[in-house]
Amino acid sequence: MGRYMSNEHKMAFIMCVNDPQAEAEAKYYISRLMIPDGMIVEFQSIYDAKSMTEGYNRAMKNTDAKYKVYMHQDVMIINENFISDILCIFKDARIGMVGMVGTPKLPENGIMWLGDRVGGLYTHNYSYTRKVIMDNASEGMIFSAEAIDGFLMATQYDIPWREDVFTGWDYYDVSQSFEFRKAGYMVAVPYCDPPWCMHDDGGQNLENYFMTRKTFLREYRNI
Repeated sequence: MGRYMSNEHKMAFIMCVNDPQAEAEAKYYISRLMIPDGMIVEFQSIYDAKSMTEGYNRAMKNTDAKYKVYMHQDVMIINENFISDILCIFKDARIGMVGMVGTPKLPENGIMWLGDRVGGLYTHNYSYTRKVIMDNASEGMIFSAEAIDGFLMATQYDIPWREDVFTGWDYYDVSQSFEFRKAGYMVAVPYCDPPWCMHDDGGQNLENYFMTRKTFLREYRNI
C-alpha cells in the first residue's frame, strides 16, 4: 500500500500552518534532533490547507519520503533520538502508524479522551506546563491502539486521508487510524516516559467537533 518509489532514507515533517511563529519554533526543535547516518530530513509546510485532510494529502504527494511525521504546528519534539526511535518501531512492517497518545479501545461514542489512553506528552496550556503519562507500562513497550491523537502521527505507508468525508479540522486522526487498521496495519503508541513531545495546545475550539463526531460514527459504523 506504500508509495512505489518511496525514499527509505528520508523522513518528512508535515504541518498545516497558519501561525509562522509556531511553525518556526516547531522547526527549531526538529533541527536539534539527531539524524541517523544516511537519513535526510525534509519539511513540508502547507499554508493554505482547506482542511487537515486536504493539506496532508497534498503534502503526501509532494514528497517521496517513505517516513512521514504529520504534526500540529504547536508541537515541539524534545526527544533528540526521535527519528531513530521511530525508525526502530517501523522495523516491524506490520506497524503502519505511530502516535504519542492513543486509546486501546475507542469508546462507542467515538470520543477518544473519554476512554482509556496510553502514551504520554508534556502539555502547555497558557500559564502552566505539565507532564501527562497515561499508562503504567515499562520501558520498551509498544501498545496497539484503535486510534491515536492527531498532534503527532508518524507513518511508513501512504494511505489517503479522507478529505472526501472530513472537510474540517476534527476527527481526521481517528479516521486515519481506522483507515490504517482497515488496510491491515497496526497503529501503535510507544511507552514514553519522559515524553517525546510537548504540545502547546492552548484553548480548544470544539465548535464543529460534535457534528464531525456524528459524521465519523456514520462512516465507520460497521467497524
